[in-house]
Amino acid sequence: MSWELGLSPTVRWAAGFSLDSSRSSTTFLPTTTGETLPRFQGENFQKNLDLVRNVEEIAHEKRCTASQLALAWVLAQGNDIVPIPGTKRRKYLEENASAPAVKLSTADLQRINEVFPPESAAGGRYPEHMMVLVNG
Repeated sequence: MSWELGLSPTVRWAAGFSLDSSRSSTTFLPTTTGETLPRFQGENFQKNLDLVRNVEEIAHEKRCTASQLALAWVLAQGNDIVPIPGTKRRKYLEENASAPAVKLSTADLQRINEVFPPESAAGGRYPEHMMVLVNG
């Protein structure tokens, strides 16, 4: 039997962006990496914030956090996918660990995909000069 392990490294959403849509680009912490990433700049920031608010609305309905909803969505993508959430705080570690308890129906998954479809994030993942390092 042969197994393949596929890994997809990602940069974390700066300053809890994906968890807290109450932030604005003017209150973004100056020490975050977000100030240099295209997805957190100008018009892109607002478009992405709107996507996050859509997810937060569904999370509220499901009585969970946006993080838990996102992790539950990843878990629902298949048994061969393992999310690796990152956090510095025990509170969020415990919150993340309870994500499997969030039950998503087929309709829930479809709705999440509709309000936050693949490739819908506005702006590049990294500045163009850094994308060369990612793409080779």
